[in-house]
Amino acid sequence: MDSQERQIAKHLLSIKAVFFRPQEPFTWASGIKSPVYCDNRLILTAPEARLAVENALAATVRSAYPACEILMGTSTAGIAHAAIVGHLMGLPMGYVRSSAKDHGRGNQIEGRLLPGQKVVVIEDLISTGGSVLEVVRVLRDAGAEVLGVASIFTYGMKKGLERLAAEKVKNVSLTNFDVIARVAAETGYIKAEDVVRLLAFRDNPSDESWIGA
Repeated sequence: MDSQERQIAKHLLSIKAVFFRPQEPFTWASGIKSPVYCDNRLILTAPEARLAVENALAATVRSAYPACEILMGTSTAGIAHAAIVGHLMGLPMGYVRSSAKDHGRGNQIEGRLLPGQKVVVIEDLISTGGSVLEVVRVLRDAGAEVLGVASIFTYGMKKGLERLAAEKVKNVSLTNFDVIARVAAETGYIKAEDVVRLLAFRDNPSDESWIGA
């Protein structure tokens, strides 16, 4: 039987949430050129994949963070997943804005969060880790005990892993870059020789020699 990582990878590939363009890379907001782009927002419009992902996220929270008292989604991609998983688990949820509102109560954290509550952050994907770590800092500043992160996909980049480790933030992802690359090659989604280029990018995104490889 396929592992959960492979099952989720197959779902993401089947709904075309993962785009591979090793010869014509995408440019991220950070300026990094990438041969792959993962659009997990498409999960929400694919009921079969959505059910698999949300059940897997709920199972991950139960097993990796059994003391969890509340879920907090990242804005905006993690919000819907946190809401669905919260419903499946019977847990409260909220979300963290990228910045505080400039009107009303000026909230950055939406939903009721009590000091000392044990929180799990729900994130759709992690690359260099900057966005999710900012969410963790906001929650910690509010007095929450952040148990860790449950994410759908991680690139497994060295920079991201080091930043999470430095902030003592645990992350458990449903699937990862390596698994998706291998499954994509096995299913004919990409060529077998492209896997080497993809993993070269993962190992060192700043070295763009893989583009012409």
